[in-house]
Amino acid sequence: MTVPRNTALAASLLSDELPSVQSLVKSAKDLYHETFVSNHGNSLDSSPLLCTVAPGRVNLIGEHTDYTLGFVFPMAIQYSTVCLGKGSIVSSSRASCKVISSNKESAKVVIFESSKDMKPLPLKDADAWSNYVAGVVKEYMHLLPDDTAVSLDIAICGNVPLGSGLSSSAALEVAVATFLEGIIKREFPELDIGGLKEKAIRCQRAENLFCNSPCGIMDQYVSSTATKDCAILIDCKSLEYESVHMGDDGLASTDEEDKPVFVICNSNVKHSIGGGEYPVRVKQCAEATKILQSICGDHIESLRDATLTDVELAHKKRKDEEEFPAMEDVIYRRAKHVVTENERTRLAKEALMNGDWTKFGKLMNESHESMKSDYNVSCEEIDFLVSKAQNFEGVYGSRLTGGGFGGCTVSLVKRSKVGELCEFLTSEYKNKWHRECTTIETSPGPGAREILDVFGLEN
Repeated sequence: MTVPRNTALAASLLSDELPSVQSLVKSAKDLYHETFVSNHGNSLDSSPLLCTVAPGRVNLIGEHTDYTLGFVFPMAIQYSTVCLGKGSIVSSSRASCKVISSNKESAKVVIFESSKDMKPLPLKDADAWSNYVAGVVKEYMHLLPDDTAVSLDIAICGNVPLGSGLSSSAALEVAVATFLEGIIKREFPELDIGGLKEKAIRCQRAENLFCNSPCGIMDQYVSSTATKDCAILIDCKSLEYESVHMGDDGLASTDEEDKPVFVICNSNVKHSIGGGEYPVRVKQCAEATKILQSICGDHIESLRDATLTDVELAHKKRKDEEEFPAMEDVIYRRAKHVVTENERTRLAKEALMNGDWTKFGKLMNESHESMKSDYNVSCEEIDFLVSKAQNFEGVYGSRLTGGGFGGCTVSLVKRSKVGELCEFLTSEYKNKWHRECTTIETSPGPGAREILDVFGLEN
């Protein structure tokens, strides 16, 4: 495994991007000119135009393990968020950030001052979405010389479905972070801003502190570090990662046409991981860790360090020996999911690398059952889609992906069966729930990057 230490900003040409990204860039350019140039004039006219993009992600397996320092196995997808505009490092007395997003129904400019002492907007505020931007800005303020801050005029466009479990929030955060790093590198080229790991940590901390969401590191990490055509096995404790190609080391055919693909199905049941049950699961895992430490020893720093034998022992002692702290049934099931999910994730990496699609699919199915029964983060609509996919010819496995309580499923499918599966799921879901689901075939995409040839877009 490797630790990302690259401090150079990844970059690409607009002409080399997928049509979906090119369309987002055009939309962001139009929104930028309409908002900051045509109507009001641009306060940052002397600064060059900058454009960055960061992807959402789908987690193939390893769910609710990142905040317990375990293993996750995601890949970047071709849904992304684009930031386009101008920025500069100025005197802190003149610093002002103006942002607008096309994803808001009534798009308007949100203005905030950048400083080391920034505070988030209340979560119920109509403009609270800007906390995802402001939180990232604050993380970079500590790198700047005293009495300086950043000024921004940026337009944001994205096509990661909101509340789908595909990490629209991380895509926004990482796109903003990449934008800020472009400004800092331009104006302070000798300043050490760290590498991709540090960027992911800053974005995670921004979401934790500014958005009241106790998320782990996975979403921001994969959006920062992803490699085209690879899934990424991430050790959330050491923050080492390994890029994994499908079937490269196995006996399966290496012909791309013979490889299965992943199909994402969006239930269009939305959730917000900043509230509700997600923070409850984080607290339950912390409680399980404390109980295991008291029974098994301090070598268990997090649930990542526990075995299923440890968890079973703690549960048994709760029933048999009153002097030990109680591991109630619900805490036992939470710990059981995390421990078994970590093992499934390690096995899944080997299965994918070896082209053992049947084994990988079996692990996906087991993962979903664990999330449904032990972690209780699924819902009726998701269980319906998973069951239909698991019993469809040509599907190796299917599971809930993301934080849960709605969102998306991901299935490993024979390439020749993708069209039939998508039509089947769409029809069955509409008949059952009287709403639409959306399906896409996806392949691993690249991580965050600057798009270099946007200067011609200024006119």
